[in-house]
Amino acid sequence: MKNSTVVTEFIFAGITHDPQLQIPLFLVFTLIYLLTLVGNLGVITLILLDSRLHTPMYLFLSHLSLMDFGYSTAVTPKVMAGFLTGDKVISYNACAAQFFFFAVFLAVDTFLLALMAYDRHAAVCKPLHYTNIMTPRVCAWMVVGCYVLGFLEASVHTWNAFSLSFCRSNVIDHFFCDATPVLALSCSDSNRSEMVFFVLVSVNIIFTIMVILVSYLFIFVTILRVRSSEGRQKAFSTCASHLTSVSIFYGAGAFMYLQPGSRHSMDTDKMASVFYAVVIPMLNPLIYSLRNKEVKSALTKAVGKAKSSLRFIS
Repeated sequence: MKNSTVVTEFIFAGITHDPQLQIPLFLVFTLIYLLTLVGNLGVITLILLDSRLHTPMYLFLSHLSLMDFGYSTAVTPKVMAGFLTGDKVISYNACAAQFFFFAVFLAVDTFLLALMAYDRHAAVCKPLHYTNIMTPRVCAWMVVGCYVLGFLEASVHTWNAFSLSFCRSNVIDHFFCDATPVLALSCSDSNRSEMVFFVLVSVNIIFTIMVILVSYLFIFVTILRVRSSEGRQKAFSTCASHLTSVSIFYGAGAFMYLQPGSRHSMDTDKMASVFYAVVIPMLNPLIYSLRNKEVKSALTKAVGKAKSSLRFIS
Protein backbone atom coordinates (compact mmCIF):
# COMPACT_ATOMS: atom_id res chain seq x y z
CA MET A 1 0.00 0.00 0.00
CA LYS A 2 1.57 3.22 -1.11
CA ASN A 3 1.32 6.07 1.38
CA SER A 4 2.93 9.48 1.03
CA THR A 5 2.05 10.62 4.55
CA VAL A 6 4.51 12.73 6.51
CA VAL A 7 2.64 12.19 9.77
CA THR A 8 4.27 9.66 12.09
CA GLU A 9 1.99 10.08 15.09
CA PHE A 10 -1.37 11.50 16.09
CA ILE A 11 -2.56 13.31 19.21
CA PHE A 12 -6.06 12.75 20.57
CA ALA A 13 -7.98 15.88 21.57
CA GLY A 14 -9.76 13.62 24.06
CA ILE A 15 -13.16 13.98 25.66
CA THR A 16 -12.38 17.03 27.77
CA HIS A 17 -9.41 19.28 28.58
CA ASP A 18 -10.63 20.07 32.10
CA PRO A 19 -7.83 18.83 34.43
CA GLN A 20 -10.25 18.41 37.33
CA LEU A 21 -12.25 15.83 35.38
CA GLN A 22 -9.34 13.60 34.36
CA ILE A 23 -9.20 11.44 37.51
CA PRO A 24 -13.00 11.15 37.95
CA LEU A 25 -13.35 10.15 34.29
CA PHE A 26 -10.48 7.67 34.69
CA LEU A 27 -12.31 6.04 37.59
CA VAL A 28 -15.62 5.94 35.69
CA PHE A 29 -14.06 4.45 32.54
CA THR A 30 -12.07 1.95 34.64
CA LEU A 31 -15.24 0.78 36.39
CA ILE A 32 -17.10 0.46 33.08
CA TYR A 33 -14.23 -1.46 31.52
CA LEU A 34 -13.94 -3.83 34.48
CA LEU A 35 -17.69 -4.52 34.28
CA THR A 36 -17.31 -5.10 30.54
CA LEU A 37 -14.41 -7.47 31.14
CA VAL A 38 -16.13 -9.44 33.90
CA GLY A 39 -19.52 -9.46 32.18
CA ASN A 40 -18.48 -10.57 28.72
CA LEU A 41 -15.77 -13.03 29.75
CA GLY A 42 -18.15 -14.29 32.43
CA VAL A 43 -20.84 -15.01 29.82
CA ILE A 44 -18.29 -16.83 27.64
CA THR A 45 -17.09 -18.89 30.63
CA LEU A 46 -20.63 -19.82 31.67
CA ILE A 47 -21.47 -20.98 28.14
CA LEU A 48 -18.29 -23.06 27.95
CA LEU A 49 -18.80 -24.71 31.35
CA ASP A 50 -22.56 -25.37 31.33
CA SER A 51 -23.64 -28.10 28.90
CA ARG A 52 -27.23 -26.78 28.95
CA LEU A 53 -25.96 -23.69 27.13
CA HIS A 54 -24.31 -25.64 24.31
CA THR A 55 -26.93 -24.57 21.78
CA PRO A 56 -26.72 -22.38 18.63
CA MET A 57 -28.17 -19.32 20.38
CA TYR A 58 -25.52 -19.41 23.11
CA LEU A 59 -22.76 -20.21 20.63
CA PHE A 60 -23.62 -16.97 18.86
CA LEU A 61 -23.95 -15.15 22.17
CA SER A 62 -20.47 -16.25 23.24
CA HIS A 63 -19.00 -14.83 20.03
CA LEU A 64 -21.04 -11.64 20.46
CA SER A 65 -19.60 -11.27 23.97
CA LEU A 66 -16.11 -11.79 22.57
CA MET A 67 -16.68 -9.05 19.98
CA ASP A 68 -18.09 -6.67 22.61
CA PHE A 69 -15.06 -7.27 24.79
CA GLY A 70 -12.81 -6.86 21.74
CA TYR A 71 -14.02 -3.52 20.47
CA SER A 72 -14.18 -2.10 23.99
CA THR A 73 -10.58 -3.24 24.55
CA ALA A 74 -9.50 -1.64 21.27
CA VAL A 75 -10.56 1.76 22.63
CA THR A 76 -11.02 1.97 26.40
CA PRO A 77 -7.53 1.16 27.83
CA LYS A 78 -5.92 3.88 25.71
CA VAL A 79 -8.56 6.37 26.86
CA MET A 80 -7.98 5.37 30.48
CA ALA A 81 -4.22 5.84 30.07
CA GLY A 82 -4.82 9.31 28.62
CA PHE A 83 -6.91 10.33 31.63
CA LEU A 84 -4.34 8.99 34.11
CA THR A 85 -1.02 10.05 32.53
CA GLY A 86 -2.08 12.79 30.13
CA ASP A 87 -0.36 10.91 27.29
CA LYS A 88 -2.72 11.19 24.33
CA VAL A 89 -0.16 10.44 21.62
CA ILE A 90 -0.60 7.42 19.36
CA SER A 91 1.73 6.35 16.57
CA TYR A 92 0.54 6.23 12.96
CA ASN A 93 0.72 2.41 12.88
CA ALA A 94 -0.97 2.03 16.27
CA CYS A 95 -3.77 4.33 15.10
CA ALA A 96 -4.24 2.23 11.96
CA ALA A 97 -4.26 -0.93 14.11
CA GLN A 98 -6.82 0.52 16.53
CA PHE A 99 -8.96 1.62 13.58
CA PHE A 100 -8.77 -1.85 12.00
CA PHE A 101 -9.52 -3.91 15.11
CA PHE A 102 -12.37 -1.63 16.19
CA ALA A 103 -13.87 -1.98 12.68
CA VAL A 104 -13.40 -5.79 12.67
CA PHE A 105 -15.07 -6.34 16.04
CA LEU A 106 -17.88 -3.91 15.21
CA ALA A 107 -18.59 -5.42 11.78
CA VAL A 108 -18.59 -8.99 13.11
CA ASP A 109 -20.93 -7.80 15.88
CA THR A 110 -23.50 -6.61 13.32
CA PHE A 111 -23.39 -9.90 11.38
CA LEU A 112 -23.74 -11.91 14.60
CA LEU A 113 -26.80 -9.92 15.64
CA ALA A 114 -28.41 -10.72 12.27
CA LEU A 115 -27.44 -14.37 12.67
CA MET A 116 -29.02 -14.49 16.12
CA ALA A 117 -32.26 -13.10 14.68
CA TYR A 118 -32.30 -15.87 12.05
CA ASP A 119 -31.64 -18.43 14.80
CA ARG A 120 -34.63 -17.12 16.80
CA HIS A 121 -36.74 -17.28 13.63
CA ALA A 122 -35.81 -20.93 13.14
CA ALA A 123 -36.47 -21.74 16.82
CA VAL A 124 -39.89 -20.03 17.01
CA CYS A 125 -41.26 -20.57 13.49
CA LYS A 126 -39.86 -24.03 12.75
CA PRO A 127 -39.34 -25.70 16.14
CA LEU A 128 -39.72 -29.26 14.80
CA HIS A 129 -37.03 -28.68 12.16
CA TYR A 130 -34.76 -26.48 14.30
CA THR A 131 -32.13 -29.13 15.04
CA ASN A 132 -31.97 -30.02 11.34
CA ILE A 133 -31.66 -26.38 10.27
CA MET A 134 -29.17 -25.18 12.89
CA THR A 135 -26.76 -28.12 12.95
CA PRO A 136 -23.35 -27.66 14.61
CA ARG A 137 -21.69 -27.68 11.19
CA VAL A 138 -24.04 -25.01 9.80
CA CYS A 139 -23.61 -22.86 12.91
CA ALA A 140 -19.82 -23.13 12.70
CA TRP A 141 -19.82 -22.04 9.05
CA MET A 142 -22.18 -19.16 9.85
CA VAL A 143 -19.81 -17.89 12.56
CA VAL A 144 -16.82 -18.26 10.23
CA GLY A 145 -18.75 -16.29 7.60
CA CYS A 146 -19.33 -13.46 10.08
CA TYR A 147 -15.61 -13.26 10.83
CA VAL A 148 -14.60 -13.36 7.17
CA LEU A 149 -17.07 -10.63 6.19
CA GLY A 150 -16.05 -8.51 9.18
CA PHE A 151 -12.35 -8.89 8.33
CA LEU A 152 -12.93 -7.96 4.69
CA GLU A 153 -15.05 -4.92 5.54
CA ALA A 154 -12.56 -3.68 8.14
CA SER A 155 -9.68 -4.17 5.69
CA VAL A 156 -11.42 -2.02 3.08
CA HIS A 157 -12.21 0.68 5.66
CA THR A 158 -8.63 0.74 6.94
CA TRP A 159 -7.06 0.85 3.48
CA ASN A 160 -9.59 3.48 2.43
CA ALA A 161 -8.64 5.76 5.35
CA PHE A 162 -4.89 5.21 5.66
CA SER A 163 -4.06 5.26 1.95
CA LEU A 164 -4.71 9.01 2.16
CA SER A 165 -1.98 11.57 2.86
CA PHE A 166 -1.85 13.29 6.25
CA CYS A 167 0.18 16.47 6.14
CA ARG A 168 -1.94 19.02 7.98
CA SER A 169 -2.63 18.86 11.70
CA ASN A 170 -2.01 15.58 13.48
CA VAL A 171 -4.56 16.32 16.23
CA ILE A 172 -7.50 13.90 16.05
CA ASP A 173 -10.58 15.66 17.42
CA HIS A 174 -11.76 12.52 19.14
CA PHE A 175 -10.65 10.03 21.80
CA PHE A 176 -9.83 7.14 19.44
CA CYS A 177 -9.04 6.54 15.76
CA ASP A 178 -12.51 6.50 14.22
CA ALA A 179 -13.34 7.08 10.56
CA THR A 180 -14.80 10.59 10.57
CA PRO A 181 -12.09 12.36 12.64
CA VAL A 182 -9.28 10.50 10.83
CA LEU A 183 -10.62 11.36 7.37
CA ALA A 184 -11.00 15.00 8.47
CA LEU A 185 -7.19 15.26 8.86
CA SER A 186 -6.36 14.18 5.32
CA CYS A 187 -4.80 16.69 2.97
CA SER A 188 -5.89 14.48 0.05
CA ASP A 189 -9.35 14.69 -1.45
CA SER A 190 -11.31 12.55 1.01
CA ASN A 191 -14.68 12.77 -0.77
CA ARG A 192 -14.20 9.38 -2.42
CA SER A 193 -13.09 7.79 0.85
CA GLU A 194 -16.04 9.26 2.73
CA MET A 195 -18.41 7.97 0.06
CA VAL A 196 -16.87 4.47 0.15
CA PHE A 197 -17.13 4.44 3.94
CA PHE A 198 -20.75 5.65 3.87
CA VAL A 199 -21.77 3.11 1.21
CA LEU A 200 -20.11 0.15 2.97
CA VAL A 201 -21.60 1.01 6.36
CA SER A 202 -25.01 1.60 4.76
CA VAL A 203 -24.91 -1.76 2.96
CA ASN A 204 -23.87 -3.51 6.18
CA ILE A 205 -26.62 -1.91 8.26
CA ILE A 206 -29.34 -2.27 5.61
CA PHE A 207 -28.50 -5.93 4.94
CA THR A 208 -28.31 -6.95 8.59
CA ILE A 209 -31.40 -4.93 9.56
CA MET A 210 -33.35 -6.52 6.71
CA VAL A 211 -32.40 -9.98 7.98
CA ILE A 212 -33.46 -8.97 11.50
CA LEU A 213 -36.73 -7.32 10.42
CA VAL A 214 -37.79 -10.19 8.14
CA SER A 215 -36.91 -12.74 10.84
CA TYR A 216 -38.93 -10.90 13.46
CA LEU A 217 -41.82 -10.33 11.08
CA PHE A 218 -42.19 -14.10 10.72
CA ILE A 219 -41.68 -14.52 14.46
CA PHE A 220 -44.45 -12.07 15.34
CA VAL A 221 -46.82 -13.67 12.84
CA THR A 222 -46.10 -17.05 14.41
CA ILE A 223 -46.58 -15.69 17.94
CA LEU A 224 -49.94 -14.17 16.99
CA ARG A 225 -51.10 -17.62 15.89
CA VAL A 226 -50.34 -19.08 19.32
CA ARG A 227 -53.66 -19.34 21.16
CA SER A 228 -52.53 -19.40 24.79
CA SER A 229 -51.16 -16.21 26.35
CA GLU A 230 -48.59 -18.32 28.19
CA GLY A 231 -47.33 -19.72 24.90
CA ARG A 232 -47.09 -16.24 23.40
CA GLN A 233 -45.18 -14.94 26.41
CA LYS A 234 -42.78 -17.87 26.29
CA ALA A 235 -42.15 -17.40 22.55
CA PHE A 236 -41.61 -13.66 22.92
CA SER A 237 -39.35 -14.05 25.97
CA THR A 238 -36.84 -15.98 23.85
CA CYS A 239 -36.46 -12.88 21.64
CA ALA A 240 -36.73 -10.04 24.18
CA SER A 241 -33.03 -9.83 25.08
CA HIS A 242 -31.94 -9.89 21.45
CA LEU A 243 -34.50 -7.23 20.47
CA THR A 244 -33.28 -4.96 23.29
CA SER A 245 -29.66 -5.40 22.26
CA VAL A 246 -30.43 -4.80 18.57
CA SER A 247 -32.42 -1.64 19.30
CA ILE A 248 -29.62 -0.09 21.38
CA PHE A 249 -26.82 -1.16 19.03
CA TYR A 250 -28.37 -0.10 15.73
CA GLY A 251 -29.92 3.06 17.14
CA ALA A 252 -26.53 4.31 18.31
CA GLY A 253 -24.79 3.03 15.16
CA ALA A 254 -27.17 4.78 12.77
CA PHE A 255 -26.74 8.03 14.70
CA MET A 256 -22.95 7.70 14.59
CA TYR A 257 -22.22 6.57 11.06
CA LEU A 258 -25.16 7.37 8.81
CA GLN A 259 -24.82 11.13 8.82
CA PRO A 260 -23.18 13.07 5.98
CA GLY A 261 -19.79 14.42 7.02
CA SER A 262 -20.98 18.06 6.84
CA ARG A 263 -23.59 17.40 9.53
CA HIS A 264 -21.21 15.85 12.04
CA SER A 265 -20.68 17.70 15.31
CA MET A 266 -17.55 16.29 16.91
CA ASP A 267 -18.70 17.07 20.45
CA THR A 268 -21.96 15.21 19.81
CA ASP A 269 -20.05 12.38 18.13
CA LYS A 270 -17.74 12.05 21.14
CA MET A 271 -20.65 11.62 23.53
CA ALA A 272 -22.34 9.17 21.18
CA SER A 273 -19.05 7.29 20.77
CA VAL A 274 -18.64 6.93 24.54
CA PHE A 275 -22.04 5.24 24.64
CA TYR A 276 -21.39 3.20 21.50
CA ALA A 277 -17.80 2.06 22.08
CA VAL A 278 -17.62 1.98 25.88
CA VAL A 279 -21.09 1.63 27.45
CA ILE A 280 -22.88 -0.78 25.07
CA PRO A 281 -20.28 -3.58 25.50
CA MET A 282 -20.95 -3.34 29.24
CA LEU A 283 -24.75 -3.44 28.81
CA ASN A 284 -25.06 -6.55 26.63
CA PRO A 285 -24.04 -9.09 29.31
CA LEU A 286 -26.56 -7.45 31.67
CA ILE A 287 -29.30 -7.55 29.04
CA TYR A 288 -28.74 -11.23 28.22
CA SER A 289 -28.23 -12.38 31.80
CA LEU A 290 -30.95 -10.44 33.61
CA ARG A 291 -33.64 -11.33 31.06
CA ASN A 292 -32.58 -14.92 30.44
CA LYS A 293 -33.61 -17.71 32.80
CA GLU A 294 -31.09 -20.22 31.42
CA VAL A 295 -28.14 -17.84 31.87
CA LYS A 296 -29.32 -16.90 35.38
CA SER A 297 -29.69 -20.60 36.20
CA ALA A 298 -26.18 -21.34 34.92
CA LEU A 299 -24.82 -18.39 36.92
CA THR A 300 -26.56 -19.58 40.09
CA LYS A 301 -25.17 -23.07 39.55
CA ALA A 302 -21.64 -21.71 39.00
CA VAL A 303 -21.82 -19.52 42.11
CA GLY A 304 -23.09 -22.51 44.12
CA LYS A 305 -20.15 -24.64 42.96
CA ALA A 306 -17.71 -21.84 43.79
CA LYS A 307 -19.14 -21.52 47.31
CA SER A 308 -18.93 -25.28 47.81
CA SER A 309 -15.30 -25.29 46.67
CA LEU A 310 -14.44 -22.44 49.06
CA ARG A 311 -16.10 -24.27 51.96
CA PHE A 312 -14.17 -27.42 51.09
CA ILE A 313 -10.85 -25.55 50.97
CA SER A 314 -11.53 -23.78 54.26
